[in-house]
Amino acid sequence: MSNRTNSAPGGAHNSERPDGSEERTFSTDVRVWKVSKVSSKSAPYQLRWIVAGKRRYASFPTSALAESRRSELWQAMRRGEAFDVESGLPESEVRQAEAAAVAKAQAKADPTWWEFSREFMKRRWRTAAAKTREGFADSLAAAALGMLKDAAGAPELQAVRRAVRWSVVPAHESEEPPPDLEKVCAWLAENSLPLSALKESGIAEDVHYRLAYRLDGKLAAKDTYKRRRRCFNAAMAYAVQKGYLDENPITNIERPATAARGSIDPRVLMNAVQGREFLTAVSYVGSVHRNRGRRLVAFFGCILYAAMRPAEVVGLRLDDCYLPEKGWGVLTLRETRPVSGKKWTDTGERHDKRGLKMRDPEADRPVPIPPVLVAMLREHVKEFGTAADGRLFQNERGGLVGTSSYWRVWQEARPLAFPPHKVASPLARKPYDGRATCITDWLRSGLPVAEVARRAGTSPEVIDRHYAGLVDNSEEENNRKIEKTMGWGPSGAE
Repeated sequence: MSNRTNSAPGGAHNSERPDGSEERTFSTDVRVWKVSKVSSKSAPYQLRWIVAGKRRYASFPTSALAESRRSELWQAMRRGEAFDVESGLPESEVRQAEAAAVAKAQAKADPTWWEFSREFMKRRWRTAAAKTREGFADSLAAAALGMLKDAAGAPELQAVRRAVRWSVVPAHESEEPPPDLEKVCAWLAENSLPLSALKESGIAEDVHYRLAYRLDGKLAAKDTYKRRRRCFNAAMAYAVQKGYLDENPITNIERPATAARGSIDPRVLMNAVQGREFLTAVSYVGSVHRNRGRRLVAFFGCILYAAMRPAEVVGLRLDDCYLPEKGWGVLTLRETRPVSGKKWTDTGERHDKRGLKMRDPEADRPVPIPPVLVAMLREHVKEFGTAADGRLFQNERGGLVGTSSYWRVWQEARPLAFPPHKVASPLARKPYDGRATCITDWLRSGLPVAEVARRAGTSPEVIDRHYAGLVDNSEEENNRKIEKTMGWGPSGAE
């Protein structure tokens, strides 16, 4: 077998790389050998060539592939093309590879919103609670509606939101999208705007609009907007840290309007009689066999008489309850079990397990409870016992009490507890209204705002913002207190 070579005349020159880095050395002193066979099972066909005295090799699994590559090198030589001494490749291939590398680097420095959303979520997933993860996903999905190219075949906005929420879950990175989202995900991967588009005021304003408004064009609730903007700001802080952006593009954009409610609507609050009648009505919900309602009487009692959040009641354990036969007791709250959905939790369960809201993970919150609630809890334990892990409340199968379960019982109890005109009113529409009732009762009893905030597990600022207006109906009583303190008589004269 002949080992003849093809060669080109010598000569060399230097050339600076496109990115301004060190120069490459190119030479036309090239010799290409015939394809030879070597003792290799995976790649037995070897191509050899020499550039400026440096020998190069390439191995191939088939003879056809080896000959094809040899032909490419030979054609470059015939065109008079110089070869890179460092890599042994024709100059055209070197330039093409460098251009691709530059483009890849530029793309990495300016990812699309589709790419950035997944990158950011992957970074924050490990340290975020399930509810926080879901909040990030909602914010990224809302912003995605303002980061779309004006291209044909655009999917419906609702589908875009669902696709982004699915794609940002790190566990889905190696999975194929669900059938109903497959085309939407493919379209978004090709037609999401780059992150740098946020530098344009029009794009930034559109993204901000998507954070503040619902898909039907109505203003989102204030808390929804605040959560979305807070999560979006966290994403922008990460973008600045990575060098994708110089600053947060919506920092100076104000919310166009407000759907905020100041004080809690006083119509949602139950008085003492209504509260007792409501809990009695709860006990009648469901069949006697299943005890759906009776299982939740004390559950709702914790909300109505201890201002506990439902997720805190779900996680309450008997070991954390001081329930004396007489007098006041104490519930020491240590954890919360919010419902976030299986894809957002680390355990794959619907309920996440977290520390208390607005507290350090290891902090607890002792809440004194009145004798009426002590009696309810003692009776509950006597009738239903506890779950295997010591939780005070459990469903019929011993599992966690689900949100849909206690919401359904709450709604079924309202018509049993209230007359029709009250059922049609905002009175006690949802479980959180029971918490608002308790906080208001504490304030009206004269408890200091700071102590109310401590017991309720919130801040004095929140209490003042949402509840201050609910105690303004005691103006005459307050006036009498001022008169007494100042030494004035009923007529206002000293």
